[in-house]
Amino acid sequence: MNSTGLEAYSSTKHHPLELPARTVGIIIYPGVEIIDFTGPMEVFSFANTEAMRAGLYRHSPYVIEVLATTPGTIMTSCGLQVIATRSYLDYESGIDTLIIAGTTNVDCLLADPALQTWLKHIASRVRRLISVCTGAFLLAECGLLDGLSATTHWAFCERLAETYPKINVEPDRIFIKAGTIATSGGITSGIDLALALLEEDLGSELALLVARYLVMFLKRPGGQSQFSAYLVSEAVRPELKELQAWILIHLTEDLRVEQLAERMCMSPRHFARYFLQETGLTPAKFVELARIDAARHYLLSSQLPIETVADKTGFNDPERMRRAFIRKLGVNPKDYRERFGKNTYTIETVS
Repeated sequence: MNSTGLEAYSSTKHHPLELPARTVGIIIYPGVEIIDFTGPMEVFSFANTEAMRAGLYRHSPYVIEVLATTPGTIMTSCGLQVIATRSYLDYESGIDTLIIAGTTNVDCLLADPALQTWLKHIASRVRRLISVCTGAFLLAECGLLDGLSATTHWAFCERLAETYPKINVEPDRIFIKAGTIATSGGITSGIDLALALLEEDLGSELALLVARYLVMFLKRPGGQSQFSAYLVSEAVRPELKELQAWILIHLTEDLRVEQLAERMCMSPRHFARYFLQETGLTPAKFVELARIDAARHYLLSSQLPIETVADKTGFNDPERMRRAFIRKLGVNPKDYRERFGKNTYTIETVS
């Protein structure tokens, strides 16, 4: 971190603050996804470092505890071994923010009945209860998300909604705060949520300082659908699957319901009902999402002008493509390319 930014920030403060440190407890277990807990952990750790370095606090504002069933080595999903510093059973109270990290194997998250019993007990005794990625499944299993809006990794949202119908699952949210409980989407969205919690605790200036250090947006635009493929409503029936495949390679053709119905030898009305029943999408919605997905590919893998991408994907009009992107991804094509394109990050060399 360059000192100029810190000096500018600290110059607005005259006396270091003496505030009680907040304990952040992070629950891990065998098979945990490592970024789910190290991402938020780094946010609070950098907050400690920069707050102290800038002379804002007399001591670190956060105490970070990595908790498991017993202290010791935990094998993460990627094979890296990490150390849990304490047992969660050591805590009857005293945790300010409790974070449940996620995993790609939800069953291993739900395999500890003692953890569920403890979580139900401690939930009302923490100021904030947080889940990262599929950590939401543990909160859901304990009934803590009933009647609330929540999110999880986009690939697991359907399972969360089907398994726990009392939860209003919102797949496209980066994170959702519902009172004292907050849930976040896939993996790195835990960092977004941690930055929001830091801003809530210690103000936007310090949160922005940490976000800059992590090379992150303080408030990321758009939702999880920026990062996931939209075409998840594949048909089962062979004839409809063939039509979907045909659409994907004929995006520049006239794909109105009438033309698609004619290919299927159906009336437009019958075809529209049939397509919706089999895929969960209207034909027009599927076509739009197919065009968005194709446009995303061109934007990320080429330097074609926006106008050319619009033509090659059947939007024809760049403004029409822009509106579709904003409506579905929460970001326009130009910004999407700048943030996620292959030439977004460059390495400068000094000769």
